[in-house]
Amino acid sequence: MNIKRLSTQQADFDEQLSRLLAFEATADEKLEATVASILADVKQRGDAALLEYTRRFDRLDVSGAAALELPQTELHAAFEGLPAAQRTALEQAAQRVTAYHQKQLQSSWNYTEADGTLLGQQVTPLDRVGLYVPGGKAAYPSSVLMNALPAKVAGVSELIMVVPTPDGVKNQLVLAAAYLSGVDRVFTVGGAQAVAALAYGTATIPKVDKIVGPGNAYVASAKRRVFGACGIDMIAGPSEILVICDGQTNPDWIAMDLFSQAEHDELAQAILLSPDAKFIAAVAQSADRLLEQMPRRDIIQTALENRGALIHVADLDEACVISNRIAAEHLELSVENPQAWLPKIKHAGAIFMGRYTSESLGDYCAGPNHVLPTSGTARFSSPLGVYDFQKRSSLIQVSAQGARKLGAIASTLAFGEGLQAHAQSALFRKGD
Repeated sequence: MNIKRLSTQQADFDEQLSRLLAFEATADEKLEATVASILADVKQRGDAALLEYTRRFDRLDVSGAAALELPQTELHAAFEGLPAAQRTALEQAAQRVTAYHQKQLQSSWNYTEADGTLLGQQVTPLDRVGLYVPGGKAAYPSSVLMNALPAKVAGVSELIMVVPTPDGVKNQLVLAAAYLSGVDRVFTVGGAQAVAALAYGTATIPKVDKIVGPGNAYVASAKRRVFGACGIDMIAGPSEILVICDGQTNPDWIAMDLFSQAEHDELAQAILLSPDAKFIAAVAQSADRLLEQMPRRDIIQTALENRGALIHVADLDEACVISNRIAAEHLELSVENPQAWLPKIKHAGAIFMGRYTSESLGDYCAGPNHVLPTSGTARFSSPLGVYDFQKRSSLIQVSAQGARKLGAIASTLAFGEGLQAHAQSALFRKGD
């Protein structure tokens, strides 16, 4: 396997790294036009358009839109029908994800100033959230847990899930995860048409306040376009992993960690930073040997050869500097005493510390959310969490004494801006 070998000592390293990191989803004009047309059609014709697109894209013909909804009894049956080991694993993962996200729950607060003026913040959950779940080959029950459970912890009143079922094939693990997560309603629709239904509402599918969850290029484009009609979580790019290793971890472990993200998609990115050149060579050898065992080896090989790299750095300090430049979705600190290096890390979606902390544990059951910022957006955004399903309202209750003090300040600034009504509104209550 021909994975790029780079060194920070190369004169053109910065240029090579920039090329490696460059990723822009090429604007597909035909795709964008198709998505725009679907959104407009569903917005105008509602259920009738939704049924047409479901027949066309998922080859699913139902008698009416009401038949797209799955009864709770079917979700319960899917959960009860799981093999015991899968059911237990799903329950354990759900418990850990819930416990972690309960720590994120924000509360309302206020304080009273000396003159009796009260200021504060009221925190309230969203009323209704839409959860998009991929179907068909890409079925991820773990994503159901990661998107639904924080919403439930936040106190969202109603959670609506949409999941495509091509040819009517339903993934039982996904339905079981929906039952376990307390999803209120599930509809067997997908694609841009499902996003449109959630954003605008139809006679059958209610309009939501926010749409979360991963999807293909059509879903991503649709989410981008409906932002404003409702909120969205993020526009996610291909999966990424960056490993910083001091050279003392088993090279097989590191090679498999790189594989764990590369197997998602040919566009996924997996990068190793290490100051130990011999270790880098050992990881390359491990990757060549282990690749043959991988059912998704073609995807892994394409991703690693096109967007992967093994980078020799001067030391771990330099590795941290480069890591902050990359701002990876997943960052493994596979080093001795990882907490000592944590203050040097500024930008990463999730940080996996120590030799025994594989990124895959975070994907399923560690507890923190696996919905993470990609494509360098960890520089300014955060993992999905309870805070994404809560909103904040400012509280202001001004006393009579406070109105005199604040009125003088506000009117002076308002007159300076030429806004007379603002100034007089404040002065009327000043009482002088």
